[in-house]
Amino acid sequence: MAAGFKTVEPLEYYRRFLKENCRPDGRELGEFRTTTVNIGSISTADGSALVKLGNTTVICGVKAEFAAPPADAPDKGYVVPNVDLPPLCSSRFRSGPPGEEAQVASQFIADVIENSQIIQKEDLCISSGKLAWVLYCDLICLDYDGNILDACTFALLAALKNVQLPEVTINEETALAEVNLKKKKYLSIRTHPVATSFAVFDDTLLIVDPTGEEEHLATGTLTIVMDEESRLCCLHKPGGSGLTGAKLQDCMSRAVTRHKEVKKLMDEVIKSMKPK
Repeated sequence: MAAGFKTVEPLEYYRRFLKENCRPDGRELGEFRTTTVNIGSISTADGSALVKLGNTTVICGVKAEFAAPPADAPDKGYVVPNVDLPPLCSSRFRSGPPGEEAQVASQFIADVIENSQIIQKEDLCISSGKLAWVLYCDLICLDYDGNILDACTFALLAALKNVQLPEVTINEETALAEVNLKKKKYLSIRTHPVATSFAVFDDTLLIVDPTGEEEHLATGTLTIVMDEESRLCCLHKPGGSGLTGAKLQDCMSRAVTRHKEVKKLMDEVIKSMKPK
């Protein structure tokens, strides 16, 4: 009976749960799904991480290559993110060129990198005007069940913390790059941006970490990215119903708490990986 009602009137079905301050999957309105992270999962990448947020699963691989620095910024390198939402992760996506949602997610991740200054691009310069690192950050969704932006932001941060770059020197006689693979060092991660997403129901009710179904039924979504200093790095609100200042403040407070949870989880995983 309940399954039939859910199929015919999905919004009303959700409203009955929300009236009782809970959701059909048993979570409270402000509760995240179980979050796990596995760091260093791709041995062929220079850095990688797999993040699960409930059923939503994203893997991030970072590949480092050489390139000439940009002409207008000879002392900077590049960070190039790309989010892929292939048909294997959900029936809503089609094969072919990236769809709108994948392009929006890629731009969001690019904005997070730029605004949070997670990496100083000067740190990626090997020789001013001659050689710099390019970090290609490929984020692939393996299972899509809503809240892709939170999962991508977390996977990117965890993967970048896993990146080790070899020492590179320029031979003055031959002007060629010499790579010392025996001397590697971790990237200098300047900030730790963490995203927290909300769905708005009936223009007033806020729920955190929406599933794919909840996103579909919501009247709006909002994603807030904070760093460890509780600074706002990014705010993504793609249309939909508006929010009052008080509601927005509530969202930012929840985002600060979420940052602490994610940072603690990541630190524990990294600590467990270090040789005793």
